[in-house]
Amino acid sequence: MKTIQFSRRIELVKPSQTLAITDKAKKMKQQGLDVVSFGAGEPDFDTPSFIKEAAIQALQKGMTKYSPSSGIAELKKEIISKLERDNGLKYAAENIIVSNGAKHSLFNAFQVLLNEGDEVIIPSPFWLSYPEMVRLSGGEPVFLETKESDRFKLSAKELENKITQKTKIIVINSPSNPTGVIYEKEELEEIARIAVKHQVFVISDEIYEKLIYDGKRHISIASLNPQIKELTLTVNGMSKAYSMTGWRLGYLAGPKEIVERMDNLQSHATSNPNTFSQYGAVQALIKGEAEVVKMCKVFEQRRNLMADILNKIPKLTYIYPDGAFYFFVNISKTGMTSGAFAERLLEKNLVAVVPGDVFGSDQHIRLSFATSDENITKGLSRIAEFLK
Repeated sequence: MKTIQFSRRIELVKPSQTLAITDKAKKMKQQGLDVVSFGAGEPDFDTPSFIKEAAIQALQKGMTKYSPSSGIAELKKEIISKLERDNGLKYAAENIIVSNGAKHSLFNAFQVLLNEGDEVIIPSPFWLSYPEMVRLSGGEPVFLETKESDRFKLSAKELENKITQKTKIIVINSPSNPTGVIYEKEELEEIARIAVKHQVFVISDEIYEKLIYDGKRHISIASLNPQIKELTLTVNGMSKAYSMTGWRLGYLAGPKEIVERMDNLQSHATSNPNTFSQYGAVQALIKGEAEVVKMCKVFEQRRNLMADILNKIPKLTYIYPDGAFYFFVNISKTGMTSGAFAERLLEKNLVAVVPGDVFGSDQHIRLSFATSDENITKGLSRIAEFLK
């Protein structure tokens, strides 16, 4: 058989370890093993019934054809209302694009903005898909190491020192996956000041914005002033807040010229997002806030439970998460790499966690509390037993 010469781009891409861990845990469960998984990056709640009903009605009414490639007008209208209501951002339909998940919106943005050799500053730890998307778009990921003592947040001085003539984009993720930290207004103002000074774009990934605890408030960096708004692409979606991960709907708001080119790319790559899913998303944005609040309260209780148990396990430390549904747990006192820790834990004690090296830190593992109290208690008990 002829040797296949694959593209250099695809050979640079690493497979998703979060999906790999989740898949392995599912296979072990299918074999009858009592596996507890802390790997999931999705809510364990069902999609609210009124959202499903809206999609069902759309199907029954024949909404099964192509829609505009950038999304239906009804959904854009609700996204515009949501951004003004929740984020203090005013946009028109020409500034909005709906994609096949927030991940797709991010990918399209990198594709449209980056040329070969352009640099993208990514704070580390980071969501594992950012660098892969940058590489696939011809860019160079530049990792800015953050300190656990600084709650894994960018410092303005270090950010400015990282900027070069090649810097095109700064990526901000608040609340963060994997650390769960959020940026306060003053911190975002410093990042905005630097971005405006150097005329660098900001991609603000706000997919977890509804999952914030202790009465804290989410701030969109684009809302700070008109200058940073012109440089910011705000990315969000339906997956986390409304438990709609499989519906594959995300969106981006930004400058018209960028959105037009994203639409052009999307029209050739995927055409429109799922048509009847979009009608479900309309109702999610209109009526979903009460469901979001209920789900958020449950996640906050689970976070507190996980923290209480982790506090009693020697050798493990963590930064208390302000949002999302993850603990980024420091395992350096165990003497193991994150990969070895995750592999042995799954094999010996039937607990699935995500190794931190895929997020940029081999001294950590990620635990998701998007699972039941029972699983949290049982899984952490097994981790404690494993460490003995």
